[in-house]
Amino acid sequence: MPTPSVDLNADLGEGFGVWTLGDDDAMLEIVTSANVACGFHAGDPAGLARVCRAAAARGVRIGAQVSYRDLAGFGRRFIDAAPEDLTADVMYQIGALSALAAAAGSTVSYVKPHGALYNTIVTHREQARAVAAAVHAVDPRLPVLGLAGSAFFDEARELGVPTVAEAFADRAYRPDGQLVSRREPGAVLHDVDEIAERVISMVTAGRVTATDGSTIDIAVESVCVHGDSPGAVQIAAAVRDRLTTEGVSLAPFS
Repeated sequence: MPTPSVDLNADLGEGFGVWTLGDDDAMLEIVTSANVACGFHAGDPAGLARVCRAAAARGVRIGAQVSYRDLAGFGRRFIDAAPEDLTADVMYQIGALSALAAAAGSTVSYVKPHGALYNTIVTHREQARAVAAAVHAVDPRLPVLGLAGSAFFDEARELGVPTVAEAFADRAYRPDGQLVSRREPGAVLHDVDEIAERVISMVTAGRVTATDGSTIDIAVESVCVHGDSPGAVQIAAAVRDRLTTEGVSLAPFS
């Protein structure tokens, strides 16, 4: 029987100027894929270049974490963008990070929407189509990370764009399989042991406990630990250690 394998990703490069957010270097020692900001919700060019170089040096895959144009709101506010504007914005972000990754001796290996955009295109078909069209226009071979069963995945598959099902280590799930809004209490989990146990259940059994106590099925090819959460490094390390202890190997999906 083959050894189970899963990708471990984190959101990185989210500082801006003199403001730092998270410990990118420490996270890059743990994860196998780095969702690097593209300047629209966070990140400045020099900082993003540094993250790309650090990821390349460690053999960590670089993904473009595209978002709404919303620095002030950290990309966590819905924007009713016209489809053609959203498509162009996403293409622009992938292109910018691709240049920085190439200069670092690496490449953009996948695309992951961030924050409000990620959650919106679970059900908002018009915006889901706009994001999928942007990825397809840049490179139809680029995989996209997202929630299984989302409108985004439907639109991506219709265009022939590969999809990778993602689960979240430190986020609470609703009974319908969507993430609990960050505006609600308990949306972000902090207990390291609880998080590690949830990840094992998601990866090995394909199940997770929702907020109402019900057990829901979940597809997972990549597990996300948020790099900006308090104790993110400790959480990521605990998740990695628990997975390897249970015989799950850590490897990038792309």
